[in-house]
Amino acid sequence: TYVTNINKALEGKAQPSLLEMQKTAIQTGPAFRNSGGGTYNHNFFWLEMAPIGTGGVPSSRLAAAIDTAFGSMDDFKAKFEAAGAPGARFGSGWVWLVVDKDNKLVITSTPNQDNPLMDGVEGTPGIPVLGCDVWEHAYYLKYQFRRPDYMKAWWDVVSWNQVSSWYEDALAGKAPTADGTGTAAALVGARKVVSTEVAQGGKPSFGLKFNFEATFGQ
Repeated sequence: TYVTNINKALEGKAQPSLLEMQKTAIQTGPAFRNSGGGTYNHNFFWLEMAPIGTGGVPSSRLAAAIDTAFGSMDDFKAKFEAAGAPGARFGSGWVWLVVDKDNKLVITSTPNQDNPLMDGVEGTPGIPVLGCDVWEHAYYLKYQFRRPDYMKAWWDVVSWNQVSSWYEDALAGKAPTADGTGTAAALVGARKVVSTEVAQGGKPSFGLKFNFEATFGQ
């Protein structure tokens, strides 16, 4: 639905990259905010995960930044989980680790399909390097209403290799593109690419479709 809606909104218009679309999404309207944001956020989500045991560990530079900002990795995880708890992020949304304008790591959260790249976003704007989907549909089949259990288990499938790479880029002012081409290239193992679509004129549409099967927390 996200992909269909954003492609409809772009019919007859110049097609920006998915990343470029995020900055003005709130001002541009619901199709760009909800569907464009939803496409970016979910592509980002798939890219930052890996089968259990293959995601590596934070780079030394990222680990040091986490310790500086939050005290320790355990403290960081606790604060990240707290930001995503139902009492902190009521309803649907996302929890993020971002690099802010001062190149500091900050935990923030956004409602619905907003993200920290959007001008006017709630919370702290910045370049996201880690994000957890706390919409109920992300965890209900396995965890029902137990969002905290889902978030604790989710760490097992975080690709710290990818997060560390994004962190280095963010320090240089570069945000993850999270476009369909990059996602398709990165989906391996438990991530099965079903199909990609190409828009007229040879430009890729936001039409990546796939099935990500993950069993974590077991």
